[in-house]
Amino acid sequence: MVNTANENEMYDAIVVGSGISGGWAAKELCENGMKTLVLERGRMVKHIDDYPTMHNDPWDNKFKGNNSREVEARYEKQARTGYVHKADSRHFFVDDIDHPYNETKRFDWIRGYHVGGRSIMWGRQSYRLSDIDFEANKKEGIAVDWPVRYKDISPWYDKVEEYISVSGEKLGLEVLPDGKFSPPMELNCVEEVLKKNMAENYKDGRLLTIGRVAHITGAKTYDGRSACQFRNRCVRGCPFGGYFSSNSSTLPAAERTGNMTLRPFSIVTEVMYDDATGKATGVKVVDQETNEKLEFKSKVVFLCASAIGSTSILMQSKSERFPNGMGNDSGELGHNLMDHHFKAGATAKWDGDLDKYYKGRRPNGIYIPRFRNIGGVTDQKTFKRGYGYQGGAGRGDYQPQIAEAGYGAKLKEEIQKPGGWTIGLMGFGECLPYHENKMTLDYNDLDKWGLPKVNFDAEWKENEWEMRKDMIASAKDMLKNAGFKDIQTMDDPSAPGNGIHEMGTARMGRDPKTSVCNGNNQLHAVPNVYVTDGAFMTSASCVNPSLTYMAFSARAANHAAAQIKKEA
Repeated sequence: MVNTANENEMYDAIVVGSGISGGWAAKELCENGMKTLVLERGRMVKHIDDYPTMHNDPWDNKFKGNNSREVEARYEKQARTGYVHKADSRHFFVDDIDHPYNETKRFDWIRGYHVGGRSIMWGRQSYRLSDIDFEANKKEGIAVDWPVRYKDISPWYDKVEEYISVSGEKLGLEVLPDGKFSPPMELNCVEEVLKKNMAENYKDGRLLTIGRVAHITGAKTYDGRSACQFRNRCVRGCPFGGYFSSNSSTLPAAERTGNMTLRPFSIVTEVMYDDATGKATGVKVVDQETNEKLEFKSKVVFLCASAIGSTSILMQSKSERFPNGMGNDSGELGHNLMDHHFKAGATAKWDGDLDKYYKGRRPNGIYIPRFRNIGGVTDQKTFKRGYGYQGGAGRGDYQPQIAEAGYGAKLKEEIQKPGGWTIGLMGFGECLPYHENKMTLDYNDLDKWGLPKVNFDAEWKENEWEMRKDMIASAKDMLKNAGFKDIQTMDDPSAPGNGIHEMGTARMGRDPKTSVCNGNNQLHAVPNVYVTDGAFMTSASCVNPSLTYMAFSARAANHAAAQIKKEA
């Protein structure tokens, strides 16, 4: 099915991008009988076969896994984030030489250009948005109202969770709706200490649970995927399919239908438009390897190339009808750029439980759901919205300071003992959708394929700065109350983009005058173009957004399939 795309064929659907969103769009379209062309701008990555470091131990990597100076020179901006420093996973991230971008203000744009996209490297934390999130903009008079509510998306959350396997604990919280969970992973003994203390000392609804994560737990198998092996080597690609990725799950499902054609090395430059019908007719492509220009035609187009990628394509799709980019009647295309701000919280030490340890390398941490601005005593005067905490406890350094006398047998004995317990709480906060936070295209500075480079102009503002103060104070307070020692606060605001949750650049809304997409993820002005990655987000919530992308993608694909069948 790979690279057999035909310019002369009329496809039912074209899906641009093969990551979290594109995989789900492809699966649902193909399972609905739609002949679907999936276009990926990067190389082919086949599940298992193309995970070269999946079994590597530290001693298998040159330079102890660190980058050479020559490699470092290619990752100047990417290296600011810490995500691409190791040989175990560097091959799944783009470099700054071949894939440059510009900044009016710093933005850490982290990408993976290959089949599966960032679904191979994602953090797998999977949480639902609630009506507190969907209603916030309207209640507070911020930006525009979401055109959907939780009841519209809940069945699609169900579908996605059951298919990918999300492990977690049901809590009965309005702010964090429960889902269709496989068995939760276990907290360790020190995390239990904090959980118990929080339950006893806080009456504002805060609690601690294990993270909700897209890993198979329990005895059930999922279309050839087996249970998580607790190796915690997920970013390399999992040969067991223990966590969800497009490569191990949705793309194989699409392929099994016989309806999918996958073409890698295909950079989509433009969505083609027919002024007579008011609809898109397909896409224009530049072959990444040969620079050959191609055109593919379809009845419907799904843009799933990431918030920045999809919006760039729309901006480049200019015509007499759309001089400022396809679907940009509102002028909002590229604006309202959001991410989550994080790395604010505290760490501490725990003196007890030195006779206890844990089994395996749990690829998951703890989660403390949002407990600010959800009514009553939780409401704050200094900032809007809220944050959650991710983190965990562990026994750290296996090489504590050893006196000079401790050589030979004594040294061997000491280095086999784990260090003491430490714990960390890191806040993840919501960023408001500011119109002035934006991305644009620089047509005076082109990349190697002749396309304009993206330029970022976005920053954290007063609401985020005030929220961070509370993230730090609350983390410190919870650890202190639970008896932890040597508490150290942290505050590394970095820049937007570092959370790898870019959102909002083609937001959905009720009014075409103030938004780009409608409640079905269709462009208001071009109904056979759907945008189902982070670009459609109207607000950010404070939870990891990938589960929401998947639910909206599945919903939109079924909507599109129904429309195509109706028109047939």
